Amino acid sequence: MATVPSVSYSITVRLEVPAGGKAVSQLTHAVESAGGVVTALDVTNAGHEKLRIDVTCAARDTDHAQAIVDQLEAVEGVVIHKVSDRTFLMHLGGKIEMKSKVPLRNRDELSMAYTPGVARVSMAIARNKEDARRLTIKRNTVAVVTDGSAVLGLGNIGPEAALPVMEGKAALFKRFAGIDAWPICLDTQDVDEIVRTVQVIAPGFGGINLEDIGAPRCFEVERRLRELLDIPVFHDDQHGTAICVLAALTNALRVVEKDIETVKITMAGAGAAGNAVLRLLLAAGARNVIVCDYLGAVHGGRDDLDESLRWIADHTNAEGYSGDLRGAVKDADVFVGVSAPGILTGDDIATMAKNPVVFALANPEPEVSPDEAREHAAVVATGRSDYPNQINNVLAFPGVFRGLLDAQAGGVTQEMLLAAAGALAAVVTPEELGPNYIIPSVFHPDVAGAVAAAVRESAGGRARGFTEA
Repeated sequence: MATVPSVSYSITVRLEVPAGGKAVSQLTHAVESAGGVVTALDVTNAGHEKLRIDVTCAARDTDHAQAIVDQLEAVEGVVIHKVSDRTFLMHLGGKIEMKSKVPLRNRDELSMAYTPGVARVSMAIARNKEDARRLTIKRNTVAVVTDGSAVLGLGNIGPEAALPVMEGKAALFKRFAGIDAWPICLDTQDVDEIVRTVQVIAPGFGGINLEDIGAPRCFEVERRLRELLDIPVFHDDQHGTAICVLAALTNALRVVEKDIETVKITMAGAGAAGNAVLRLLLAAGARNVIVCDYLGAVHGGRDDLDESLRWIADHTNAEGYSGDLRGAVKDADVFVGVSAPGILTGDDIATMAKNPVVFALANPEPEVSPDEAREHAAVVATGRSDYPNQINNVLAFPGVFRGLLDAQAGGVTQEMLLAAAGALAAVVTPEELGPNYIIPSVFHPDVAGAVAAAVRESAGGRARGFTEA
């Protein structure tokens, strides 16, 4: 639940009031007295006796929205006609569409775009399959693939319920990198079926973005697809998160004047995101890391370790700490949480080393209250948009795929991920860098281009615009 009114729960209330009464002046007061925020008040129809008004306001949640409506209705003379949820209105009919890039105005154009002219292009590709990257949508198209098993923080809600999220992802690809992405929501959570399905649809795409597939199944899906396909396979929940965390941490450590090679890092979360973040931090030079899951610190003496946890135990926690998260946080320079809400308090942050860095990324409720963390930490980052230093994957994946597609890369390497993180960190200039600005805004105009250029260079590809013939 949002703690303050949010546009995510924005409503528009269409109502009528007497033209000559006091009701109009009371509308804003009614919303504010219910704890809402008026963002617009528009007269849509005016008469001598009645005024029709649309009142748009932000609420904290659905129940709060209803309380605002009740407060408006209690104003003398107000008649409520319709209440519209603006978020649901945005999703009506879906958020993306397919449209032709070429005109079809006459018979000549139809003959070139389709039969008989298209047959010549098809035969050219039949002779050389690589021409598909040059002559079809493959050069600029990504499949956003999910099984609906780990959607946002909502859990296993299925492919249909995952579709609005995947549509949103596709819209972000287009907005920030000019990439045509398409949601592929699979009605199966069987690893073999997922892998086979993606394998057989891959010829139509230049890259695969795996999304919201639960751990540990996601690890095997990604590994097998990378072995089978000659196009990049990128699991954003893992690698997008890792890129953003490393970029933000790089700048946070600059703020507190510490080095990644010497700081003690405590992590909460050993799932898909935690595993990928850990691997990239280690690749960037981190040496002293303890990872905790819901049972406490991951160490070699535990008898419940699967393959993923065993890897973590073998590469972290050199002293074999076996206690809980609170003990692991003590004297740590950095806390990175990709786990669950409310598992730490401000008092726990107070036990960390001098000038600690806290990344509490559980969303929407972080591992520790950002306000409490700020009382003790030098730098605080969250996954939320209502606090400074939002760690948001949209900072990474559009630019990463832009670079991969431009380079016509056949896969994704750790070097590319490190390059992307370095480029993202560098978007924040030394003059801008500070405790409340360690990572750029998702709307910063240089983000996607900088990340794309770094990935493209790491992949060995030349600059290749997506409109090139």
